[in-house]
Amino acid sequence: MNNKNTTLAGIAAILVAVGAVLTALFDGNDATLPDYTAAIAAVIAGVGLIFAKDAANTTPAPIAPTTPVK
Repeated sequence: MNNKNTTLAGIAAILVAVGAVLTALFDGNDATLPDYTAAIAAVIAGVGLIFAKDAANTTPAPIAPTTPVK
């Protein structure tokens, strides 16, 4: 949970996946089936976004000066 934007995107992905399943279950149409495979994939992606470490401040190691070869 390093970057609030990535965390919010992960939470949104999970909420959309759960909402799609709940809509398919409770829409009153017996022919509508929830897509559990897509929902599980979206939840896993959402969890991955929540725990992503994309905002880590890492500075590269300084490059040692080289001497020209004569």
